[in-house]
Amino acid sequence: MKKQAVWLLATLVALLVVGCASQRAPAEQAVASAESALAAVRDTAQKYAPDQLQVVEGQLAGLKDSLAKGDYKSVLAAAPGISAAIGNLKDSAEAKKAEADAANAKAKDAWTSMGSDVQMMADAIQSRIDVLSKSHHLPKGVTADSLAAAKSGLDSLKAAWGDATNAAATGDYATAVSKGQAVKDQGTQIMKSLGMTSS
Repeated sequence: MKKQAVWLLATLVALLVVGCASQRAPAEQAVASAESALAAVRDTAQKYAPDQLQVVEGQLAGLKDSLAKGDYKSVLAAAPGISAAIGNLKDSAEAKKAEADAANAKAKDAWTSMGSDVQMMADAIQSRIDVLSKSHHLPKGVTADSLAAAKSGLDSLKAAWGDATNAAATGDYATAVSKGQAVKDQGTQIMKSLGMTSS
């Protein structure tokens, strides 16, 4: 009886070892597949869904930890959930990227028309400043101080427009339009200070 119990225990241990060994390869494959799937979406996710990426990376770290501890059963149980989470992350990041691309395309169109508007505005202000600088009598509402302020304002306007143009050159039209609108607003204020009407 004692021999039979020892033999039974040895058989169970052998089966457990074989069972663990048979789960090891699928567990390792599951972790490798998850790592590969996450690597494929990491760059896009980092830019468009960083918080969600952090959560998925935490789940994957837990999976790898279980694998390192030889807890293959937990790895295999958790793998489908992580696979689904990576799929959701990919969908979410791609949707946000598509939204950003659409917004940037719209901003690009706005930027094209804004460029000529700002250039015309800057030219008109420069012309007005040149005329007023040579005049012996400034028009009503325009003082020597407001003329001096307009001159320095035009310089800062040109510098700000340079920043907007640089943003557009890198393809960031949303930022370019935002900066460009600020330049237009500044230009409108300068025109008012010089007694000009903005079109």
